[in-house]
Amino acid sequence: MTPTVASIRKLIGLLHLASPALPIGAFSYSQGLEGAVDGGLVHDGATAQAWIQSGLENVLAPNELPMLAILYRGWEDGNYTEVSRSNAWYLASRESFELRQETEQMGWSLAQLALTLQWHDNARQIILHSLKPICLPTAFAYAAGALGIDLESCIAAYSFNWIENQVSAALKAVPLGQIAGQKILFAMHTLIPDVVLHAIETGPDRISTFAPHLGIISARHANQYSRLFRS
Repeated sequence: MTPTVASIRKLIGLLHLASPALPIGAFSYSQGLEGAVDGGLVHDGATAQAWIQSGLENVLAPNELPMLAILYRGWEDGNYTEVSRSNAWYLASRESFELRQETEQMGWSLAQLALTLQWHDNARQIILHSLKPICLPTAFAYAAGALGIDLESCIAAYSFNWIENQVSAALKAVPLGQIAGQKILFAMHTLIPDVVLHAIETGPDRISTFAPHLGIISARHANQYSRLFRS
């Protein structure tokens, strides 16, 4: 493909949205990984990789990523009723106080950033401003559409962001060395395409929120004696 100004701008937008420097507070959450370390389930590079892979395949793939796809289509089609319904559904699917607080805080932060930078048209900005509380997938889908990012790239970026944050949490909580973290990150490369395609093909009636192990660990983490992370 011959590079064009539009394709280069889309790539820049994708890098911006996927950057760990995006000020939405992702670094302060571990999404249960710290609780798994405290419980002895994660204690080295191999168990950290297994935990992260399980989260990608058994938590994000059946629920969070298909909801992201639905929300993306809702924003792009101007179906704001579907956006509002899906946003509320996803918030209700969070299994613990910490997981609910996490997606609300990060969603609010990204929505505020998008509104401040005036991403998307005025009609969509009004809808975004009215969604309170707002979950992270809703805000992320909005931002991706505003930056001209296609659906596949949006889901891939969201997945990579999640994996990168999990690896960063493992480096601190296990702890692991930088090379061990990069090995985990690289091992996830081959999994992301299948997860992305599965998310795009999953309809609302096939979405599953069944992750009891994560819910229990997350609930226990709320009362953990010593913590580095907020979830």
